[in-house]
Amino acid sequence: MTGGSSRVTPRTLIGVVSDTHGLIRPEALQALRDSTLIIHCGDIGDPSVLMSLRSIAPVRAIRGNNDSGAWFDRLPEHDLVKIGSQSIYVLHNLAELELDLEASRVTAVVSGHSHKPVVERRDGVLFLNPGSAGPRRFKLPVTVATLALRSGRWVPRIVQLI
Repeated sequence: MTGGSSRVTPRTLIGVVSDTHGLIRPEALQALRDSTLIIHCGDIGDPSVLMSLRSIAPVRAIRGNNDSGAWFDRLPEHDLVKIGSQSIYVLHNLAELELDLEASRVTAVVSGHSHKPVVERRDGVLFLNPGSAGPRRFKLPVTVATLALRSGRWVPRIVQLI
């Protein structure tokens, strides 16, 4: 699903998850429980992951480099999610970002792939990687993220699960 706009409410909270690789932890579902929308940044691993997330809120998902097969081929490689006047560009691997951010007026870029949680702002654009909510890799934390829209600005939060 690409494009489309969601309504902004005082409790707009976007859950952001990536690199589940077929594993949806109860802790992830708990951390995302108040989300009004969930974005999955790819490497989903199994369609059941999205079904579990949809039990909480509508889901926008893209495919990652490990998502292959007929089911995943239906998912886009990137997405643009509009929340009121805000736009979130979603892709799996930030190194593949080719979008002109200034011309597109994107206010946030969310990505996965590295399994490393990151929050940074560059030239007024929020860059968020929620880390990996799936199987632990190396000594990296297992995390998801949330994005709250407060006074027209994204307020990100990384949530460590285990």
